Amino acid sequence: MNRHYRDTRKIDPTRGDRLGDNTPNDADRIEIGPTQMAYAEWAAAGLELPDLQVMRRFRWERLTAAVVARDYAGLLMFDPLNIRYATDSTNMQLWNTHNPFRAVLLCADGYMVIWDYKNSPFLSSFNPLVREARSGADLFYFDRGDKVDVAADVFARDVAGLLAEHAPGNRRLAVDKVMLHGLRALEAQGLDIMEGEEVTEKTRAVKGPDEIRAMRCASHACEAAVAEMERFTRAAVPGGGVSEDDIWAELHAGNIRRGGEWIETRLLASGPRSNPWFQECGPRIVQNNEIVAFDTDLIGSYGICVDISRTWWIGDARPRADMVAAMRHAHEHIMANMEMLKPGVTIPELIAGCHRLDDRYQAQKYGCMMHGVGLCDEWPLVAYPDKAVAGAFDYALEPGMVLCVEALVGEVGGDFSIKLEDQVLITEDGYENLTRYPFDAALMGAG
Repeated sequence: MNRHYRDTRKIDPTRGDRLGDNTPNDADRIEIGPTQMAYAEWAAAGLELPDLQVMRRFRWERLTAAVVARDYAGLLMFDPLNIRYATDSTNMQLWNTHNPFRAVLLCADGYMVIWDYKNSPFLSSFNPLVREARSGADLFYFDRGDKVDVAADVFARDVAGLLAEHAPGNRRLAVDKVMLHGLRALEAQGLDIMEGEEVTEKTRAVKGPDEIRAMRCASHACEAAVAEMERFTRAAVPGGGVSEDDIWAELHAGNIRRGGEWIETRLLASGPRSNPWFQECGPRIVQNNEIVAFDTDLIGSYGICVDISRTWWIGDARPRADMVAAMRHAHEHIMANMEMLKPGVTIPELIAGCHRLDDRYQAQKYGCMMHGVGLCDEWPLVAYPDKAVAGAFDYALEPGMVLCVEALVGEVGGDFSIKLEDQVLITEDGYENLTRYPFDAALMGAG
């Protein structure tokens, strides 16, 4: 096993007027950041903090290079997570996902402009790479009513003017996700609209050194919150009256206490509700001597996604033999598939060489075998052989990519499922499993 950088470096989380992640130590930071609790836990664990200024420049340079390489005049982003990647700024992220009021234009010369909520242009002021803050990208019906087209025309003229100044003569604009009137208005300006998600997904797929440091910190914080959730579950469930929602709330609380941001799903289920998978947690009272399975889908510190899954046996009796067999099979599945990961291996090769689940588990296997992860679940997706689409993902893995390796094991009509998932970094010579959280000893057959 490789000896990794994170295992040998130590940090001092206080540096005078700068925090260890190179942000102001003034108790008044604009951007969302880790709490003192998180900093202390990372210091105790010997983790090195990211330099956020360096991380932001890395992302900006990488996006700009991607625009130039495709001979685009610029990249226009509406997706809140692409905006986060480009600027590291946030503004009501979840609300913004269904009310798209923000946009960022990155021109081919690196000039970057954000359109934000009209009363909050200051939310990007901490990042000097954002050269201008404007307003007027809110092109949704709730906000503009029957005059969305008028607002869209004003916005599109702004974009066209910026491109004429910073990429003269080039009319090729990549756009990620745009409202209908916005698309029409941009095309009316004579712009040739290109696929923006292809640019952002491939750019985000390869993480720089400081992004990896941020992910290690976020992973540690997530696992600390999961440990709090597990301690609560094991202590409280035998006494009765504990719901799935009670358990899930512990993870939310632990995430927020450490400066995490939100959780994208409610994927925690107990006992028979774990089969079929994808039932979201609810008011069911968890019984003693039952399975509890979950998928974190957690957006944690620094906006980094930590997407791991575990299945626990909660109780004083031993789990059934079929549960232990399923758990071991799921564990074998992710470990065998993980061993294939290295730079240069192609996604079709991963698909062809993957560990095969037993026939009885095939019908309810997970939707993918692996997927990328960064600010959320990201490109690429590694499908199972029977779900793969030829030509959709004909790419090779690169150092700096991070993949979540999945297993869902449960029979049709069964009364339980096993859900496991680890988050894995592609290194220069292989892989590093960033997930340290243990697998349930009882379900693994110990004792």
